[in-house]
Formats: sequence, C-alpha cells, structure tokens
Amino acid sequence: MPETVLKPTSAAAATAAPAALPIEKPIAKPKPAKGGWWWGVGRRKTAVARVRLKPASGESGKVQIHAVTRKSGATFKAINEYFAEDRDRTDAIAALKATGMLGRVDVFVRLNGGGFMGQAQAMKLALARALKDFDPNVEATLRQHGMLTRDARDVERKKYGQAGARRRFQFSKR
Repeated sequence: MPETVLKPTSAAAATAAPAALPIEKPIAKPKPAKGGWWWGVGRRKTAVARVRLKPASGESGKVQIHAVTRKSGATFKAINEYFAEDRDRTDAIAALKATGMLGRVDVFVRLNGGGFMGQAQAMKLALARALKDFDPNVEATLRQHGMLTRDARDVERKKYGQAGARRRFQFSKR
C-alpha cells in the first residue's frame, strides 16, 4: 500500500509548529566559602597548583605565589617575579582576564612539581575552578575558553628493553 503524505493547505498551518528553544542550564548557587576563601586545585603533567581566593580587600586585587626556597624559606612572590616567561604569566592569569575578575579578587597560589610551563597551566585550571565556585555565572565563559578541562597528556613511561619510551637500542645484525 503506498504511503500518502499530507501537506498543509495554508502558510499559517505550515508555521504552526513551535520552534525548538535552546535549553539553558539553570545557574547554580555559589558555594559557601570555607573560612572566607574559595579553593581550587589544578594539575598538569607533574605540576600541582592549589589556589585560594577571596574578594579584594584593597582597591585592587593581587595575585601572589607562595614560593618555598631553601635559603629564604617561605615567601610570597608576585607573578612577574615568579614566572620569567611572558607566555607563562599570561597563561597563569588567563582565567581572571577572561572573566573580568582581574583586580577584583585576592589570589594566593601554592605550586609544587613540574616546570614553569606546567605550573602556569595547572594554576590556570585551579584558578578557573575556584572562580566557578566563587561566581557560577562565569562558568559558561570559562568553558567556552576551555579553562575547566584538564589536559590529561602526560609523559609516556620508559619500557624495559628500550632506551626510552619509544627509542630503541641500536640494532646490530652481527
């Protein structure tokens, strides 16, 4: 039996179907501060960054890095003192710039492991997570810039019987 297709007789009937509206995620309530601070942890390769932030106490917020050295003990350094490369400085505070929070919050960071580039990227993730808890309205901006996604790439392990992860020992036929 052949199928028959019914066609609308007027233009008004053709447009009577409701348009599909995009479903928006409801904005979550901000998480309560733990002792007045919002925390975030970020990791990249072997670097770990622990960030805590609160609303700026003075006119403008500051970003300080807790640096532990053998000679001077524990001291706080500014971003410009800690990261020598401009690329690392911009990576570290990218979440603050993207959300417009730079200067509005005080940020304290503790960095462990890895190199400077891994630490800067770990700090970016930790800062984005802390900002998301501080103000849930900025989550869409952070997701759009890819700052809430952890980069899972890591160093491949060395295998036995090889010189490195993929490098082999020199082959000798005789």
